[in-house]
This record gives sequence, C-alpha cells and structure tokens, in this order.
Amino acid sequence: MREHDSFGPATMRRGRRKFDDDDANFLKRGRLEPQLHEDPDLPDVGDRWSTWDGALHGPEPRPDWVRTEHGAVDTELGMLKTGKEADVFLVRRELPDTDKVSMLAAKRYRDGDHRLFHRDAGYLEGRRVRRSREMRAMNNRTAFGKEMISGQWAIAEFGALSHLWQVGQESGLVRVPYPVQIIGTELMLEFIGDWETGEAAPRLAQVRADPDQLADLWRQMTDALSVLARAQVAHGDLSPYNTLVHDGRLVLIDLPQIVDVVANPQGGDFIARDVRNVAAWFTQRGLRVDADELLERLLYEAGLR
Repeated sequence: MREHDSFGPATMRRGRRKFDDDDANFLKRGRLEPQLHEDPDLPDVGDRWSTWDGALHGPEPRPDWVRTEHGAVDTELGMLKTGKEADVFLVRRELPDTDKVSMLAAKRYRDGDHRLFHRDAGYLEGRRVRRSREMRAMNNRTAFGKEMISGQWAIAEFGALSHLWQVGQESGLVRVPYPVQIIGTELMLEFIGDWETGEAAPRLAQVRADPDQLADLWRQMTDALSVLARAQVAHGDLSPYNTLVHDGRLVLIDLPQIVDVVANPQGGDFIARDVRNVAAWFTQRGLRVDADELLERLLYEAGLR
C-alpha cells in the first residue's frame, strides 16, 4: 500500500486559523463512496474523467500503478489536509470494470485571494522569472503576482519531488511520494498510506519507536539530508510533522518551499533550521545525536564550506 500528506479539519482559536499541519492529530477520514451526478458529459461512475491527458507527467519509468488510460475516472473521497499553502484531497483513479486502481493525494494550492504569503519572501530568494514585469508583480504582491507565486510553489514542489524520487530509486537513501502529474496549481501525488481504508501513514511526530527503531529512523533522516545537501537544496521546512513513516521508512513530504542553498543567500540558515528541527525531536526521545557535526557535514556536502 501507499502513503500521503497530513489531514484534519481547520478550527478557529484566539482569532488565529488553525491548520492541520499545526496539529499532530491530523487524520481525517473522507467519504469512500462516489458523488451522485446527472451531467451527461460526466462518466457513468466516478466524479469526472481522469485529468491525466493534458497534464505534465512525473518522471519515467513510472510505477506500474499509475493510471494513464484515457478511459480512467477520478472519484474524490474527501479532504485529507488543510494547510497554510494548499488543501489536499484524496482521489481514487480507476479504470471502470477492472482492478486497475490508484489512490492519489490531490494538492491544490490556494489562489491569490486566499493563500497566506507571510513566509514567501525568504523562500523565494534566488528564484527568478524571465520577464521583469512578472518579477515586479511578484515582489509587489499584486493579484497577478500572487498567482505567479502560487504557480511557482506548485511547480517547485513538482520539480523537487520528481528529482528526489529519481534519486531515491537509484540510491535508496531518500523516499518521497511519486509525483503523478501537475495541472496549473493542482499537484497529484502518490497517496502514502493504506489504499483500502484511506488511512494515512503516521507522521514521525506520532511514532512511538523503541531505541533501535529510533536509531534507524535517525540514520534514514541523515541519509535523506545528505542527499538534499549534495543536490544543493534544503527542504526549508523539515520537521517531524511533514515526515511520514510507512513500513519502517521515512517519507519526506511538503516540499513547495525547497530552497536552492547556493542561489539563496540564506541557504545555510535553511539547512541549519532543518537539522535543528529534526535533531531536537530525536533528542527529546532519548537518542543522542550530534547536530553540530551533522550540520558541518551537510554544509560541506552542499559546497558551502
């Protein structure tokens, strides 16, 4: 079975909107039956025809579970996550009257009127667009500029997942969801979890591991961080809340803010923050780790030392 991102309803408290990625208890079960519809242009089963045709597709060779058939249909099964930058929905894509089924997490970035932009500036340093008009719009946060930024977050995550998935297939040192496709600001990913029940793999923050398991998870984390450093990128927001554990393997998720640590003048700081965030969690659970030594090694591997 597969895996996915985080979930749960948004709530209000003390005037601040609470998102699922603020909460360790994030699982929200979606409905597991198709919607009813009467539109003659829609398929007889499911909610819509597959959006595979016309999308930008993930890297090859594709996993055999990826449904590429023109006759496939998509059924939306409910919301998985509401986050600061995007909402995520569980989608079943299947070829009717066959056993060819895949479960996808559809990540839909918010438009310029609804997304939060308080963190954009630091992450976007080092990212450039070709036309000065578009760059000015992004810097001035015009409505068009916000749409440009939203698209950049989506394509940045798609590109990062595509590259890291290929590296992971070759090295086995990092694991991310397979990026199935992207259309505009909707990114469709491999659902990480139980495909039969729709239950997500737990976040690292939820895992209760014994000392040997904890040491193995730390080894996997340092391997993944080394892969990122050698690629001269940082996750940018790595924590126990955006790392899943599935069948004993760490899976990195939520990579729209991935940082080019060479082009971005704060690149080293982003690496340091990722290290501090994850090292603190392992230390709190009784594992002795040397965060300073790890950081120095990563900075060297990234070419910053």
